[in-house]
Amino acid sequence: MFKQHIGKLGKSILLIAGSLLLASSVAMAQNWPTKPIKLVIPFAAGGTTDILGRLLAQQLSKDLGQNVIVENKPGAGGNIAAEYVAQSAADGYTIMLASGSMLTVNPNLYKKLPVNYAKDFVYITNVASGPMLLSVSNKIPVKNVAEFIAYAKTKDLNFGSAGIGSQVHMAEENFTYTAGIPATHVPYKGESAALNDLVAGQIDFMVGNLTAATGFAKAGQIKPLAVTSLKRSKQLPDVPTVAESGIPGFESTGWFGLVAPANTPKAITDKIYAATVKAVNSEALRASLDLNGLTAVVNNQKDFESQVKAESVVWEKVIKGRNISAQ
Repeated sequence: MFKQHIGKLGKSILLIAGSLLLASSVAMAQNWPTKPIKLVIPFAAGGTTDILGRLLAQQLSKDLGQNVIVENKPGAGGNIAAEYVAQSAADGYTIMLASGSMLTVNPNLYKKLPVNYAKDFVYITNVASGPMLLSVSNKIPVKNVAEFIAYAKTKDLNFGSAGIGSQVHMAEENFTYTAGIPATHVPYKGESAALNDLVAGQIDFMVGNLTAATGFAKAGQIKPLAVTSLKRSKQLPDVPTVAESGIPGFESTGWFGLVAPANTPKAITDKIYAATVKAVNSEALRASLDLNGLTAVVNNQKDFESQVKAESVVWEKVIKGRNISAQ
C-alpha cells in the first residue's frame, strides 16, 4: 500500500513538473524575443552567406524589435559553426544562416561530423537563392568559356572555394567534371578569401556566388566568363550563361536557409519564420536581394525539409560517382 502511494505520488510529481515545464516553455515563446538574437554565419565576412545574413539581420531587427547580431564562425565547410549552434540553448536566441551545401553535401562528404544535420537542427525556412559566376584570374589569357576549357586542358590549373563541400566547391566540381577539365581544388575558410586570391592571381579560377563576385568583376579585378543560371543576370547582362557558351543545360544555383538548435519550441520557430517572410517581402530587402543577384525563397518547414532530402540524394550520387572526399 505504501509503495503504491509512493508510486502515485511520484507520477503526480512528474505530471506537475511536466505541466510547469510546458507552461514555462509557452510563456517563454509568448514573450520571445526579450533580448538580442545571434545570427551565426558559417563562413568568413564578405562572402555571399555573410552579405545575405547582414541584410536579413538588419530587417529582422526592425520586425522583431530586438537587435539581430551577426557572428561569423568560419571553417570546415560550415561544420564549426554548425557544432556551435547545435550545442547552443534551444531558445531561439542562437540561429544560423546555413548554406545549402551544409545540409545536403556535408552529411555525404565528411566521414566524421561533429553534428547530425538531420537531428541536431530544426529547419525554419529557405531564405534566398542565386546563381554562380565562372571567373578567371586576369593572368589567364582567355576571353570566353570555350577558350578557357581548351586552355585548361593543357595546363595544371587550380580553383578556390569557400571550403571543402561548400556550394562554391561543388559548383566548381560540377563545372570541371562537365567540361572535362583537370584542376586542383584549393579550399579556404570563406568565399571572400578565395576571391581575394583570385584577384591576386594566386589561384586560377572560381565558380563563386554571383553576389560576392560581381563587385570584383565590375571593377575589372577578375575576368567573368559566364553565369551558371539558365538566363543571363541583370547584374552582368553582357556575360553569357554557361549553357549558351557550349555546355547546354548546365545550371548551378546556391541557396541559404535558417536553422535553429533541435528542440527549439515551435512557437518560437514559427515567430522566426513569420518575421523572415515579412522581412524578405519588405521592399527594402527585396531591393537589396535583387541588387545582389539573389532571389527570395521562403518555404515552410515541411517543404524546406523535403527540399533538403531531395537534394541530399542527388549530391550523394555525385559525391560517390566522382569519389570526392573531405578526409
